[in-house]
Amino acid sequence: MLLLIAAFGIVLLGAFAQSVSGFGFALVTVPLLATVIDPRTAVVVTALTDIGLTVVATVRDRRYVRWRVTGALTAAALVGVPIGLLVLVTLPERLLSALIAVVVLGCVALVWSSARLRTGAAGIGAVGVLVGVLTAATGTNGPPLVAAFHSLGYDPRTFRATLAAVFSGAGLIALAGFALAGRIDAEVLRLSLAALPAVPLGWWLGNLVFDRIAPAVFRRIVLVGLLGSAGAALAAVAA
Repeated sequence: MLLLIAAFGIVLLGAFAQSVSGFGFALVTVPLLATVIDPRTAVVVTALTDIGLTVVATVRDRRYVRWRVTGALTAAALVGVPIGLLVLVTLPERLLSALIAVVVLGCVALVWSSARLRTGAAGIGAVGVLVGVLTAATGTNGPPLVAAFHSLGYDPRTFRATLAAVFSGAGLIALAGFALAGRIDAEVLRLSLAALPAVPLGWWLGNLVFDRIAPAVFRRIVLVGLLGSAGAALAAVAA
């Protein structure tokens, strides 16, 4: 019961961060879940609880989605997902937990620096492959997309909608891979079902805060929190 409550609270925090800042669901949930359950289960539970949120956001904002870029990134993610699955399945748990924490730290640095990436055909393809690898291996696939879309100069609505569309495509591919690899078992489903109601609740609470605090300010708070979650994951590995 305590584990189910912890999973609910962590997913609630991730959905809250996503609602207010536009990113952070997996970056919050995966390293924190990895401190209470094994990292492989943490990645799959995050994917299962997040997919509904991204699909709904895509459908709602579909008029703002840049579908050509979404298609290119999703196609490239097909190449990366099998690589990520190999990492997820074969890497020892302690090393996978350490990798998740290191990736989160790298993601924080990438987002905080407002880095820009090359956005030609080769650049988009490389970002898509990286998104596929990260989606399946660690669940933390947002920052490369944030950097790419920042370079493309997307307005906020286009940015959020296209981000959700790519998350949806890569997430569905990864879920199919998890199922084929036998990673969606009874324990994963139990935790996911217990945590799933936290997603709309966290989104609703985030919308309330969104009207009362500048998104840029909360974005910095989220980034500091991500440093803490990555530190907690590393501390769990060292224990």
